[in-house]
Amino acid sequence: MQENTLYLKELFQQEFVKMVAVISKQFGLQYIETAEDIVSDTFLQATETWTNKGMPENPAAWLYTVAKRKTLYHFRRNNIYTRKVLPAITNKEESIVPKEDINFSPQHIKDSQLQMLFAICTPAIASEAQIGLALRILCGFGIDEIAEAFLSNKEAINKRLFRAKEKLRTEQVSMEMPPEKELPERLQNVLHIIYLLFNEGYFSQTQNEVLRKDLCFEALRLGLLLTDYAATNQPETNALIALMCFHASRFTARQAGNDLPVLYEQQDISLWDTRLIHQGMLFLHNSASGNTISPYHLEARIAYWHCHPDNTPGKWQQILSLYNELLFMNYSPSAALNRTYALYKADGWEVALKEAEKLQLINNHFYSMLLGELYTHSNLPKAIQYFEEARMLAKTVTEKRHIQQRIAQLT
Repeated sequence: MQENTLYLKELFQQEFVKMVAVISKQFGLQYIETAEDIVSDTFLQATETWTNKGMPENPAAWLYTVAKRKTLYHFRRNNIYTRKVLPAITNKEESIVPKEDINFSPQHIKDSQLQMLFAICTPAIASEAQIGLALRILCGFGIDEIAEAFLSNKEAINKRLFRAKEKLRTEQVSMEMPPEKELPERLQNVLHIIYLLFNEGYFSQTQNEVLRKDLCFEALRLGLLLTDYAATNQPETNALIALMCFHASRFTARQAGNDLPVLYEQQDISLWDTRLIHQGMLFLHNSASGNTISPYHLEARIAYWHCHPDNTPGKWQQILSLYNELLFMNYSPSAALNRTYALYKADGWEVALKEAEKLQLINNHFYSMLLGELYTHSNLPKAIQYFEEARMLAKTVTEKRHIQQRIAQLT
């Protein structure tokens, strides 16, 4: 029974998003909640039927057939109501006449999902809401899971998603690929949302996890979706996918059995996923096909060097040089912090400490941790003081446990 439940959950995450995308594509984004209700009802029926009669030979085909029937029934019934009943009351004659079939072919599913991705990533909706919608509509996450990812509650997430869907309606966003002249700018927004989604998983703020692999791999899946179409298979797309592959290759080594993070220099490199590293190298190669260098290119090359053992000659000088380039192109406090760590590894703690003290990233526990690490070479009480500060600022139980472990090593 437990095995069936797990399979159904996996099937829900895979098929829910496909069916919602196709139904929304056929009837319009204003019916996205109707599509979600129909597909949810389909899974409810599957749970009841399969429990009593056993699993069908082809569960996905069974779901598509039931979802088609429910969708056509809903819109036919709605059509009768709006065509025959409503005009008698309000004189309105608008109605949708459903086509006789719904296309759940693999290619149409992929096309619908890509169009849904661009629709959700419309600039009319705030980034945080776009990520929430992407998790719900494109990745099949439940409200509970989204609430956990955002450190929020179900009610707040439901309201946020409702407002975002209202925005899709009021802005009359359609599920179409943007016109050719708008595509480059819209693609930038899509890539940015995928990047943020990956970061939500990579720097998980949930109470018990330092890494949400499921979020990261969904971001990677959405990125790969873009490579199937010439217009979206651009150098920056490939650079972002390379970046995600390189980071994902070290997931297993990055997490200890007790869920505490494993520092880079302590990772068992035999746990690195060489298949993902090779895939990353392929996408990095593809990203070099144009004349543009984006922050994704530079971050992917930094991540590439992190897939080399710590004692590789020239590794940290290369990473430092790339961070210098990245900061010149697109300054951010987190990049400046990481650049200072690279400086520490390349040129030593004294040089890095001078640079770190200039940053003044107040209330940033990663900054306090870096200062703590740098002061271990010259002033142990001050180092412990910074680690204590980092522990106080850390947001999750897991991070606090990790920092406490470091303090214990120093005392």
